[in-house]
Amino acid sequence: MTQGTIPPDYDERVYAGWLGKCIGVRFGAPLEGWTYDEIRRNLGAVEYYLNEAPGKLFKPDDDTSLPMILIRALEDSGVGWDVSPQDIAEAWLNYLGDQHGTLWWGGYGVSTEHTAYLNLASGIPAPRSGSIAQNGAALAEQIGGQIFSDIWGLVAPNDPARAATLAARASSVSHDGDGILGGRFVAALVSAAFAERNPLALIETGLAHIPPESEYARVVRSVLDFYHAHPDDWHACMRHLIEDFGYDRYPGEVHIIPNAGVVVMALAYGEGDFSRTIQIANMAGWDTDCNVGNVGAIIGVAVGLNGIEWRWREPMNDLLVVASVIGTRNILTIPQCADLFARLGRALAGQGSEPRPRYHWRYPGATANFQAEGERGRVIEIRQTTAAANEGALQASVRKLNKKGELRLFTRTYYRPSELNGNYYGAEFTPLIFPGQTVSAEVLAQAGAPEGLQAGLFVRDAHTGQMHQSPVQPLAPDQWQSLSWQIPRLEGACLSQAGVVVRNLGANWEIGAFHLRSLDWSGAPDYTIDFAREQHEGSTLSQWTRLRGYWRLENGNLHGSGPGLCELYTGDITWRDYTLEVTITPLIGAHHCANVRVQGAQRSYAAGLAPDGTLALYRKAGGVYEQVASAPFAWRHGERYTLRVAARGDGLTVEAEGAGVRAALDWTDPAPYASGQIGLSTWHGSHTAYADLAVRPVKASE
Repeated sequence: MTQGTIPPDYDERVYAGWLGKCIGVRFGAPLEGWTYDEIRRNLGAVEYYLNEAPGKLFKPDDDTSLPMILIRALEDSGVGWDVSPQDIAEAWLNYLGDQHGTLWWGGYGVSTEHTAYLNLASGIPAPRSGSIAQNGAALAEQIGGQIFSDIWGLVAPNDPARAATLAARASSVSHDGDGILGGRFVAALVSAAFAERNPLALIETGLAHIPPESEYARVVRSVLDFYHAHPDDWHACMRHLIEDFGYDRYPGEVHIIPNAGVVVMALAYGEGDFSRTIQIANMAGWDTDCNVGNVGAIIGVAVGLNGIEWRWREPMNDLLVVASVIGTRNILTIPQCADLFARLGRALAGQGSEPRPRYHWRYPGATANFQAEGERGRVIEIRQTTAAANEGALQASVRKLNKKGELRLFTRTYYRPSELNGNYYGAEFTPLIFPGQTVSAEVLAQAGAPEGLQAGLFVRDAHTGQMHQSPVQPLAPDQWQSLSWQIPRLEGACLSQAGVVVRNLGANWEIGAFHLRSLDWSGAPDYTIDFAREQHEGSTLSQWTRLRGYWRLENGNLHGSGPGLCELYTGDITWRDYTLEVTITPLIGAHHCANVRVQGAQRSYAAGLAPDGTLALYRKAGGVYEQVASAPFAWRHGERYTLRVAARGDGLTVEAEGAGVRAALDWTDPAPYASGQIGLSTWHGSHTAYADLAVRPVKASE
């Protein structure tokens, strides 16, 4: 295949690679930090997932969370192959919480990524932020440059040189030396795996993209030489690694070189078998989630979906939970990730991509985190199929759906941190769907289904457990039915499920199936948040993600305070035109604001009570607010004020009233942020109380 060409099965292979990465991280996580000898002595052979907590979701992991942030640099910068280390650094600063979530925040000079973040936040640009000159070799050559780099191979198929270059730029934000070489090596292998299945050939490709005199190349060559001399004994090879390249020979917490040896060893001795490769990498110990994730991505691309046993896929259910300040990007499906990577890869190759619904089943075996439940009937199996649609659909096999029974096929649209089997990396969630938005789906009942079937759409409120459902319509057998429903305005709701409901008003349905081909939603929200219904969840509260500050619920109000720019976000980054209304009580300090069109920590608008008795509107770019409009407004501490901020097209309108005073202002942004979340913000030592928050469609007059 010609270098740099997009293969005909590109999307599916991207899905297989990212699925392999996620499987590897989940498989390796319970053994992170264990040594080879500890694993052999206590566990023996490790052939499947360990420590699976019943009813709990697999926790976020930095190996998957940070790549989902880094890849956004391609979207945000819009410069394609020319994306720079500083573009990558902007993604760090925009999507990372301030020293919480996503990464190991082990301290300056201890954690490589924490050090790099603080360097960036203090104004040290990339790549100096991760350089040996700035941080020293020990810190710069830890493992992070390797573990976050699979994605660059996924977006640069059959182009190892370009994949390695992208990985080097991204790795340089936090790493240097061998730390960058690990990124180059892994990205090159993932890229080459789109055309080459032989692991030894892949390793040679990776070696071609790093200096032959480097320590990284030395460990790779040493493992290869050992493999050729002892091809049937990976345990002996591991002993070789421990003796000649062990942790005791390199400084820092988790040096890249020993773990690079494990990656190469697993690839060589795994001999192209997915299960065997990830098992060897896991039983080797050291940084298991990282190493198993890397080899899972490489071999996943190489063997494709047919090479990944279903037993690895089934517990995943295609769900990926990550951590960032954008809550609607913290609940993902693996197909959604694959769609994003493939779209960006095609864009880099100068190709367009057809839009896809939020949930679809075009990837073989994909389940997209869907579940089923029933009343007076049950779903015995859900699986992907092409039987009813060439593009793929989700099939729900039905047994004994009696008259007046109903079945629901749905996805979770909100989780609480308590539902995770651990939350070391501090995931925070906002709902994926909101009242006021329009939901759509395509449903089909299998031929032979009884007359009298009806189908509709529904959402469920996490606070009350109440299900809100659309009017149903007839579902004729063997005919695709398009459903659409605008969720009504709801007060104080938090929507945690969305899906389709099939109701039987005809004869008993003994056995059969119905299919779901797509599910999506869009449009402006129309709802309120009742802080009396919300609850504390870690360092934030339900429905919100935190950038910085101390946020707490007191007497039915939300209070925020702290140094610097203290901000809290909710809503969807894709929202465009809407109005935010909230009651603000300034208690201490001079800055009491609300935010619209929040695109992360670096880009948003803020409006509210400002110094010197003013109402002000600010535009944030590069993490710095600039005041763009103001009006006199003689506000006082302890008084309640209603603040309204309307975003429509390139214009913003702000109104405030209370305690006998009123003010308004308008501003047109010549370079507007077209969409974004909502937020609350209290700055520079201020203390603000918030209540009565509502988000509505923008009025024609605003």
